[in-house]
Amino acid sequence: MGTTGLVYDPRYLAHDMGAGHPESPNRLRAIMQRLEQSGLAAQLTRIEPRKAEEEWVTLVHQPAYVEHLTQESPASGRIALDADTSMSPGSLTAAYLAAGGALAGVDAIMSGQVQHVFCAVRPPGHHAEAGRAMGFCLFNNVAIAARYVQRRYGVQRVLIVDWDVHHGNGTQHSFEADPSVLFFSIHQYPHYPGTGRATESGTGAGQGLTINVPMEAGEGDDEYRAVFQKVLVPAADAFKPEFVIISAGFDAHRDDPLASMGLTEEGYADLTAIVAGIASQHCRGRLLSSLEGGYNLTALAASVERHIRALVAA
Repeated sequence: MGTTGLVYDPRYLAHDMGAGHPESPNRLRAIMQRLEQSGLAAQLTRIEPRKAEEEWVTLVHQPAYVEHLTQESPASGRIALDADTSMSPGSLTAAYLAAGGALAGVDAIMSGQVQHVFCAVRPPGHHAEAGRAMGFCLFNNVAIAARYVQRRYGVQRVLIVDWDVHHGNGTQHSFEADPSVLFFSIHQYPHYPGTGRATESGTGAGQGLTINVPMEAGEGDDEYRAVFQKVLVPAADAFKPEFVIISAGFDAHRDDPLASMGLTEEGYADLTAIVAGIASQHCRGRLLSSLEGGYNLTALAASVERHIRALVAA
């Protein structure tokens, strides 16, 4: 039974995009309450995040964009970055800690302290592009972690599995020409942000290493399991990753208000077990999972609990 770590910091709650916004601090409150009340939190190794250093953030994001966020960060109130995404006084620190939480998780895995890590972080990251915030996301936490494990630890091949209900456009664009990263995304289509067609399969040296699986509204546990077993597992076996990262959105749950898919907590546990199996076979179990979406608080907390239990059992 592998050891599993948990990244969390109360400063993530200081990122506040306003009353009624679905990406609310209450998401992490619900998750942490569930982990504490279930007794699962006591089984996890707590990992303290740090603020991500500029040298790692700017491997993914343009320095001018990072400077723009710094200049725009408000002392009070909120400023809008796009139609869905804004910053409050605590947002920039939370964003640096979210990216840095993923880096701290990588360090804990690569040092052998734990095998797997779940990062209960916000803001989420997979929509953030090199030069702009988008879709609730400021920094692309998963993309930064992938570049970090490659540059800091010499890892050659990274698999990123994105099961958020929305396509991870920012992550795809970070790596679509890069043969050292296999990016797999399964998502509702058509849906925000409009990318993620099956024909988007990478460019140049990265051709064939972007795998998009658009799903129709209403599909659930059985359909997702089949895709993972028939598409993801063979692709991962051919790629032979040395590190695995999950963009762990839980908004494909049947009760989520922002989408129309049919996954359940049991489905998320099964998907976790499949991905953990890939990590076990190819890279000694090394797996980092970072929170993306999920907006029904009850479904989110229950799904995260099942996700982490599946990691603990892997």
